[in-house]
Amino acid sequence: MELSDSVAQGLQILADSAHFDVKQFTLLIEVAFDSLLSSRSDVVLDHPELKNIDQALLKHCHVAAASFILEAVKQNADKSTISSCLEDVKFDTERADTFYTAYQKNKTNLENLLSSIDRCPPHITDASWRLEYCIKNGHVHKVNLPSYLISFSTENGENGGPSSDVNFSCTLEQLQDLVAKLKDASKSMERASQL
Repeated sequence: MELSDSVAQGLQILADSAHFDVKQFTLLIEVAFDSLLSSRSDVVLDHPELKNIDQALLKHCHVAAASFILEAVKQNADKSTISSCLEDVKFDTERADTFYTAYQKNKTNLENLLSSIDRCPPHITDASWRLEYCIKNGHVHKVNLPSYLISFSTENGENGGPSSDVNFSCTLEQLQDLVAKLKDASKSMERASQL
């Protein structure tokens, strides 16, 4: 696994017993896993055992640990891969084992969390339209206006997930505005892909 300099630096600080004793290290690792699995964001700073540590250093190490955890889960890392990476950032065997035990305990929940995040927003696979001409409305008033009934077929997910239709009605001006915006978006995507 490749780690950014910031993550490697945070893990090196976490491995240093001068900054975190074994109890504080174990607690910070547990808090890192808990913060990924819970919606509470204040978990790290509120623990009394970690109050005597510089808050900026604590946040840096917490972010580094959480980033490493997510990367390990994303790559489905085994014990040898995790141990190798942790040894590279100066973890001793005891701390590496403590980390791996917490990793094994929370791995399934983190995999479920990551798999629930959709990687691809719905995208349009087909479009159809129909011209409708309204002569009178429900109050028997003459209207004599055309409108367009547009239907977009969309597909969710990367692997052809469930499809659905998006249906709407618009006037000629609204349709022209939609077409112009889609052309602008297409040109923007072309420019972005050429960078």
